[in-house]
Amino acid sequence: MATKTSLTETGMEVLTNGQITKGLEVFEQPAGSKLLTHLNSCVHCGLCAESCIYYLTTGDDRFTPARKVDIVSSVYRRYRTFTGKNLPWLVNARELNRATTDEMVDLLFGACTMCGRCTMHCSIGVDIAYLVRTGRTMLSNMGMVPATLQSTVNAAVESGNNMSIPTDEFVATLQWMEEELIDEVADPNARIPVNETGARILYTLNPREPKFFPLSISAMAKIFFAAGESWSLSTKMYDVTNYAYFSGNPSEARLIAERLRRETGDLKAKTLVLAECGHGSRAFRWEAPNYLQEHFPFEVKTSVELIAEYIRDGKIRLDPEKIKDVVTLHDPCNLVRNGGIIHEQRYILKHFVPDFVEMTPSGTDNYCCGGGGGQLAMSEYNDRRMKIAEVKAEQIRKTRAKIVVTPCHNCVDQLSQINITFKLGVKIVTLAEIVADALILENEKK
Repeated sequence: MATKTSLTETGMEVLTNGQITKGLEVFEQPAGSKLLTHLNSCVHCGLCAESCIYYLTTGDDRFTPARKVDIVSSVYRRYRTFTGKNLPWLVNARELNRATTDEMVDLLFGACTMCGRCTMHCSIGVDIAYLVRTGRTMLSNMGMVPATLQSTVNAAVESGNNMSIPTDEFVATLQWMEEELIDEVADPNARIPVNETGARILYTLNPREPKFFPLSISAMAKIFFAAGESWSLSTKMYDVTNYAYFSGNPSEARLIAERLRRETGDLKAKTLVLAECGHGSRAFRWEAPNYLQEHFPFEVKTSVELIAEYIRDGKIRLDPEKIKDVVTLHDPCNLVRNGGIIHEQRYILKHFVPDFVEMTPSGTDNYCCGGGGGQLAMSEYNDRRMKIAEVKAEQIRKTRAKIVVTPCHNCVDQLSQINITFKLGVKIVTLAEIVADALILENEKK
């Protein structure tokens, strides 16, 4: 499949008629559709501003969510309304030209994590994150996705994982981690199974795990071992991420999701378990059935829900004496605010962590860490990304925690950079890692 190019790769200075036509295709919706409803609903009350970490940290009015909504709706008004076509100055209708698209790229890609906090705080319920993604789709149709983000999508499309890890390298990493697992649990029967047909669970990974954080793999493998689980990884399709969801390209998002759906079926797994990745969980579990237009013939759940089930069912036991430090929890936006998985991670932590402290605010009102929406993949916005991280750094400081847990590898990466930049002196771990550290194994029970 041919991969898309970006604005910086094509070097275009003037938009062609073909680009404009492709960009305007996002407005080809039936009357009364969700898109048209939200495009026409913003009343510019400004209440969304205080919910946005970009505005809170910079004080720049350009970064208010309403401005991001308005730039998309202004193009809609110019080409799809009578007044906009004939008297554009009356309704702030904007031409889809290079000046407009440059501003759209900066605001919709470079100044939004699509965290959805503004949507929750909107006085009339405008789905702002949805409109930002619509604007990104317009830019994607025109070949104007930031090059760094598009290269991540291209890697997933071409190689099957967003880091282009060769299969032999992936297998070698799993073999090494299996050896580590055997040593840790002191059982030669411990395994990290690969490509096994008929296992109850097909487990996924964020490619950053085999590339940079292999101990995350062994942590979840240790949990599976303790629970006596029937599970497998796939070397063909294991990537839980879907950066095309961020780039705004539905066809590429469908392609990536279809590969995972097909592999789950081919290996005859009863349950697909999504690794700790907020956007990956959202893109496949809650969004993929819509853009693939099918009901999956297997169960889909997150590893957070699975670990909570293991505890409730008595399949794993955790030692409350293992974790001595104060622990806090960062809520990934796509998992919590947009996915509704709020209580499971708290149930897990409170089950064995003696000193657990919530951030303020927390849960569905928690602030984004700043790494979502593809921000970690877009190096051109690094300075801005670390500026908005001030909010999260202050949240962590106020908890006085020594360990920050988050069930999302994107969040782990961003929080790790925050930890260094703001000299927080904390330990950043995934949920599986802290659970694995506290596991009571059978030989220990005896």
